[in-house]
Amino acid sequence: MNFLTIFALVLPCIFANPTPIVLWHGMGDNANGLNRIKQVIETEIPGVYVKSLMIGNNVFEDMLNGFLMHPNDQIEFACNLIKSDPNLANGYYGIGFSQGSQFIRGLGQRCSAPQMKGLISIGGQQQGVYGIPFCNPEFLQLCDLVRPVVTHFAYDSFQSFLVQATYWHDALNATNYANENTFLADLNNEAYINQTYVDNLQALEKMVLVMFENDNMVIPSESQWFGFYKPGQGFEVETLQESKTYTRLGLDKLGSEGKLHFLSVPGKHLQFSTQWFIDNIINVHLK
Repeated sequence: MNFLTIFALVLPCIFANPTPIVLWHGMGDNANGLNRIKQVIETEIPGVYVKSLMIGNNVFEDMLNGFLMHPNDQIEFACNLIKSDPNLANGYYGIGFSQGSQFIRGLGQRCSAPQMKGLISIGGQQQGVYGIPFCNPEFLQLCDLVRPVVTHFAYDSFQSFLVQATYWHDALNATNYANENTFLADLNNEAYINQTYVDNLQALEKMVLVMFENDNMVIPSESQWFGFYKPGQGFEVETLQESKTYTRLGLDKLGSEGKLHFLSVPGKHLQFSTQWFIDNIINVHLK
């Protein structure tokens, strides 16, 4: 193989456009709320295309829909957005923040084209929550007593109009959760195995899960790493690798191939510095 042939093969790789990035904001935020993150990524990766998803016709609708539009509908809306964007035709990396993490994972699992190449979950409730924000049942008995009450209302009617009810995970009754939850149980293959979900996740180049060590919004905080309470109780936590989700979602394959990455950050929910994001996310997982 002569020099010109080698040069012709290498040249496209040198000047190839960087993989586009899609952002999904968290609860109470909107697409513009991620402008700072967007600008940092664009500065650190020259020429990259970054799309911050707006679920609605304007930022006000976007913010409201984070509370009121069922995640299934949000994911369908987002799927139409990325399908209609020619810049994403060859695939993208998805980054979600807080509840946007499980929503963008849903996008990758349900919206096969364009293909999600990598998933980064920052403070996501990947196994849902079984606790009220700022009310840790390990330290206050009242916080444990309200859990069954929330379960009753969440699975009775609240899921139809309150987004956060759709990732309430009844730790005491796995069957109730699998049958009554209208979003996360399906996404995590609780009731039955959706092979498309497995295939799309196993096609990822990487999955990065970021947990905040002092998080008092996500209960249990280990949900950010796909951990959750062991079945039938609400205090002892099992890891992703100890859970049935590991195999039912096909994450065991990602793990065995070294494509599953766990990061922890000191601090509370979504408290991270720009430099941390550059050093640990952009430089390691996006470039």
